[in-house]
Amino acid sequence: MIRVLIADDEPMIRAGVRAVLATDPEIEVVAEAGDGREAVDMVWRHRPRVAVLDIRMPGLGGIEAAAEIRRTAPETGVVMLTTFGEDASILQALGGGAAGFLIKSGEPEELIAGIRAVAGGAAYLSPKVAARVVAHLASTGAGAAGGRRTAARERVAALTARERDVLVLLGTGLSNAQIARRLQVVEGTVKAHVSSILARLAVDNRAAAAVVAHEAGLVP
Repeated sequence: MIRVLIADDEPMIRAGVRAVLATDPEIEVVAEAGDGREAVDMVWRHRPRVAVLDIRMPGLGGIEAAAEIRRTAPETGVVMLTTFGEDASILQALGGGAAGFLIKSGEPEELIAGIRAVAGGAAYLSPKVAARVVAHLASTGAGAAGGRRTAARERVAALTARERDVLVLLGTGLSNAQIARRLQVVEGTVKAHVSSILARLAVDNRAAAAVVAHEAGLVP
């Protein structure tokens, strides 16, 4: 059973997330919080496998709460809920240890897939989120965007052909198990490739690696 905490300052959003998760018999919502500080306290009290946090909450915000949870309760994976107008905040959250990024208006199946991926020790970057991050980076200026594209392609060029294959699938939000099935290899092999990819790309997590994949043009 995957134990989940939901944190959002809007009761209707919490109810909606709870209703979606109730459709999966292997997911149990063990607590709800209305702000970031309460979310951190609830994580300590209930020890959920995954904490679903709104990126913007009163008091301690979602980004700060995610960083504190990852620092004090690393066994709890963090999934951030975002909206289309918060691209810069997504970039901040990438560095805060969050393992999943989902759009609130996304498909219900995506929420379940993201929670399952993070609960399994993987990361889940919604393709829409990745596209928005790349678009936001590009909006800072053609020259800067071109420089980032070139830098991303240079970093990707250091990967082996198989690592590039894994990175493409990782960039679409697949878990290690899903990548293993797609490439017809054992999951341990995929884990080894992912570790190598993170080291070669000089990033801290799979979500950040997915952004590099999008910037380099590997993922449509």
